[in-house]
Amino acid sequence: MCRWLAYVGEPTFLDDFVSTPEHSLVAQALHSEEAAHATQGDGFGLGWYGERDVPGLYREVRPAWSDDNLLNLCQQVRAHLFFAHVRAATEGAVARANCHPFVNGRIMFMHNGQIGGFTKVRRQIEALINDEFYAHRAGATDSEALFLALLSQGLLPDPVTAMARLLDTAARLMRLAGLDEPLRFTSALSDGETLYAFRWASDDHAPSLYWREAAGGVLIASEPLDLAREHWREVPKGCVLIARHGAPCQIRCLNAVMRAAA
Repeated sequence: MCRWLAYVGEPTFLDDFVSTPEHSLVAQALHSEEAAHATQGDGFGLGWYGERDVPGLYREVRPAWSDDNLLNLCQQVRAHLFFAHVRAATEGAVARANCHPFVNGRIMFMHNGQIGGFTKVRRQIEALINDEFYAHRAGATDSEALFLALLSQGLLPDPVTAMARLLDTAARLMRLAGLDEPLRFTSALSDGETLYAFRWASDDHAPSLYWREAAGGVLIASEPLDLAREHWREVPKGCVLIARHGAPCQIRCLNAVMRAAA
């Protein structure tokens, strides 16, 4: 399982969360506490919204702890909304195209988890991607396939309903293929203004995901970044946390959205 964090709020330097805290994302890449694999050394990525129309992106196949460019970049870049991800590969080779986040236009996405038995349903999942977005398929991961399938069905008017429909469809395709392995899913999605953090699984074992208010904004992470765990709250299983600078956070139940959309 990968580890990731996302932030929205007052502009802050990326190193405040990515590399400086005691249990920063870089530290989690070396030794995570709540992932299936203690080490996340199959590449990393940063994505941030700055003054351009599209987010900045830096991805590399080296382990996060061994890249001085990553540390220097985090010390220099300040953003009001950013993603960071360290990868433990489950699908797809160790390659830059398979590192998160994934960006299309102004939309940014990253994922932790997997489609269990993806090779057996890869063709069906990729069939959900229309030609326009399939042309942007650069890697081989289940994560990128889900992102492009999500874009293909359209995010508007409600990205939460769009994601709920996609997860329901993917889980149904897995059942039809006779797969016993689960679909496990935590992800971050943003258009540069609103941050959506999803936590869902087709079984009872959704990957870990926490959130807290920090430094004039909202921080979401696979694992708490410090020992003050009383400041951290779990994103409930089967839910999405919706955060926007200057507005109260909202939590919606994905299963309820799935039932309403059926």
